[in-house]
Amino acid sequence: MSATTIRCENDLELYNKLLENPDVIRTNEQLEKVAEKGEVGIRRRLLATSVRLSREMASHVHDAADRCVEKLGLAIPVELYVFPSPQFNAACFKPEDGRLFVMFSSSLLESFDNNELRFVMGHELGHHVYHHHDIPIGYILRGGSSPDVALALDLFGWSRYAEISADRAGAHCADDLDSVARALFKLASGLSGVTIEFNLSAFLSQVDEMQIVAAEPGQGAPKEDWFSTHPFSPLRVKALQLYYQSELAQPGGLNKADLEVAVQRLMSLMEPSYMEGHTKSAEAMRRALFAAALVVAAANDDISEQEIEIFERFFGAGTFTEKLSLEKLRQELPARLQQVLNSTSVPQRMQLMHDLCIIARAEGHVSEVERAVLDQIADGLDVPRQFICQTFDANPELD
Repeated sequence: MSATTIRCENDLELYNKLLENPDVIRTNEQLEKVAEKGEVGIRRRLLATSVRLSREMASHVHDAADRCVEKLGLAIPVELYVFPSPQFNAACFKPEDGRLFVMFSSSLLESFDNNELRFVMGHELGHHVYHHHDIPIGYILRGGSSPDVALALDLFGWSRYAEISADRAGAHCADDLDSVARALFKLASGLSGVTIEFNLSAFLSQVDEMQIVAAEPGQGAPKEDWFSTHPFSPLRVKALQLYYQSELAQPGGLNKADLEVAVQRLMSLMEPSYMEGHTKSAEAMRRALFAAALVVAAANDDISEQEIEIFERFFGAGTFTEKLSLEKLRQELPARLQQVLNSTSVPQRMQLMHDLCIIARAEGHVSEVERAVLDQIADGLDVPRQFICQTFDANPELD
């Protein structure tokens, strides 16, 4: 099975859509100009801040790289680096001068066995195989000018499916679900596995809890981790379990079309499907978001033309009119939040708060007054205020 065949369809579809976005095109053109001037110097920075691992120094790491390069059909020299850090981390950088660079934290190399390492290595190389670096998500979301809301939501959605594709590449290299799950458990928990015995079924039970409408989040990770640009780790394990049950990993398994439907259903826990839904909870969420977005925008006593434009990009042209009573919306907001509280699960309320934060920061900044209103809305939805900080500060880069 080739690396191209196992790529997640939603990743590919959103990737192609984003490549045609004017903001993505413009950002890539700017980055190309910087690269032409020789101002990037990825290899130079790596050599200055980390240690290049020769085959003599780390033969098992190079063996893992060799296996992944062969399995993924790569035809580019790969250089491996390690940097000192107590946190488990790895990254793959966009090629420079015909070479590809993969970097690992020292703690990861010392705590992951060979199969676990092959998964991490394959995951990082998968980002290169699928050209994920062609979408400069970090530059766009954290650049000088904020993208419109529709683009921001597309970037968040695409990045999660990009991680699913990279996970499949890693699984293709490791070829062992237990090792893959252990690796993700270590990445999620920060535990080396020495003092805690990993249990796959217990880890996956967190996903089952997420799928129960009235469920509270699983106990193994903080609520703030649920809506980052990366899928919550138990979701990734569940998606990989589906992959291993499919024809992509075993003859006669689940066909790919059914696999993609199952993965999309799983990932819908992290997507704003309520904008199109017809259920009572979806309608309550839309009404709450509509009012909350305008109340936050009006927190500084006036709604600017730019804020109106941002609002209509999300809700549609013409949805903001002079007939709207901001005072009435402000008075109704607590009741609308209560309706959401009564009819939705914790993940759904966090998704609503996540989307509101994206709208609030689309203008490029959030004032103290607006932040105070956001805090009150979070309280009304029974979502931790810290989640707002996590949404604003989340690292959008692929890992």
